[in-house]
Amino acid sequence: MRVLFATAEAFPLAKTGGLADVSASLPAALLNMGVDIRLIIPAYPQALSRMNSVRETVRLGNIAGCGPVRLLEGRLPGSDIPIWLVDCPDLYNRAGSLYQDENGADWPDNDLRFAVLNHAAAAIACGGVTNWNADTVHAHDWHCGLLPMMIAQRTGIKPATLFTIHNLAYQGQFDSDHFARLDLADDSLAAMEFWGRISFMKAGIGAADAITTVSPTYAREILTAEYGCGLDGLLRYRKERLSGILNGADYGVWDPASDPWLACNYGPHSLAGKNKCKQALRTELGLQQSESPLLVFMSRLVHQKMPDVLLNALPTLLERGMQFALAADGEAEYRHGFQALAERYPEQVAVRIGYDEALAHRMLAGADMLLHPSRYEPCGLVPIYAMRYGTIPIVRRSGGMADTVMDYSPAALTAGEATGFMFEPVTVPELTTCVIRAAKVFRQSLTWRKLTANAMRRDFSWRHSAAQYLELYRRLSAAPGAEPEPEVTRERALA
Repeated sequence: MRVLFATAEAFPLAKTGGLADVSASLPAALLNMGVDIRLIIPAYPQALSRMNSVRETVRLGNIAGCGPVRLLEGRLPGSDIPIWLVDCPDLYNRAGSLYQDENGADWPDNDLRFAVLNHAAAAIACGGVTNWNADTVHAHDWHCGLLPMMIAQRTGIKPATLFTIHNLAYQGQFDSDHFARLDLADDSLAAMEFWGRISFMKAGIGAADAITTVSPTYAREILTAEYGCGLDGLLRYRKERLSGILNGADYGVWDPASDPWLACNYGPHSLAGKNKCKQALRTELGLQQSESPLLVFMSRLVHQKMPDVLLNALPTLLERGMQFALAADGEAEYRHGFQALAERYPEQVAVRIGYDEALAHRMLAGADMLLHPSRYEPCGLVPIYAMRYGTIPIVRRSGGMADTVMDYSPAALTAGEATGFMFEPVTVPELTTCVIRAAKVFRQSLTWRKLTANAMRRDFSWRHSAAQYLELYRRLSAAPGAEPEPEVTRERALA
């Protein structure tokens, strides 16, 4: 089974969120199952600097007027996974983040940057490198949404395609006049058209042989107008090809018993180490040592993650003596709001803007609770990691949270099922009440230890989910090149 895994980011080469973790840990699990899996990502400068070694494999020449483009081959650091980096300095060798400039504005040519990634992946998948071609192409999120469409347009024998939606809200939408520069077949425009613009996400959903999301509940939610982000009609039209497979965790990376970044390692039977981690974290962040619960927030500062609601809820919680630490980046309005809160409560609030991998591990180890509210949540890897670290997640019941966190009740605790606290309406009172409920349980030390033990015992390793992907690859590659479905018109997409 030969699989090309196309993605915009992969840990530890380039990371902005959970997509990078999945793009490293799922291929590793599949490799252990005997899959010949190979990654392809852009050759960002940080990715090149973190590669142990690379060699040029193929020169692809100019693609979409950009070039020269070449493929650099190596191994994903810390693994045996082969990886190709698409090297085009004009597109990828820039300061700033993967998708934005140093001022936080999206690169104006993101459409072109990721179209070139898709062109390179399509060339590899269909025999563009010596002695290898794909049975299945697994494309991830809008950045690789053109890839299933490009392959569907080819004639003759071609690989099957799987498209995974990690977050439907980010659709890769661009002005329609950008289409001309992407070097696509003329009939691609109809497949990408979205209310007068073009959408990479729509292209992937409409053309892939199969579609997955990152949790079963989210797969059902996106069929509705509330969560479908304008693509629910198209998803309902293709729902027989849609399924949800829960993301997994790489416990080789996220495990407090072996985590090299912690002040003290610990496990479910040796929780004294967690208290030492909490003391060390408070010292590192300049927080007062206290018997009150320490809450952390590690989500992007965007509307989805409810930072506006959290900012309004925190003063009440802080007046009750709780402490709060944040390590995140995002929209300026929210950054400034949390920084102002830290100035108001200097011994109770610590704010670190930006993502720091080592600090993320220390915060999960040192916190008592993880605040992870979300207006919608495709999966939610951080709460999954938090449970392994004995940090109790406080989440809104939606998407992957409904599939992974069990709300506390005395009965659920006795049954060994309770692992966190959940609320539902997106309001300040609901979030505040949920945190206060958790704090009351925190003061019952024996009950809290049982809850912590429940959370740490939950197994979200990739073993089960990777097996589901492997079975899906096998079903798809058994009958590649099937007859395409009828053209997806606007009327069908909105049905």
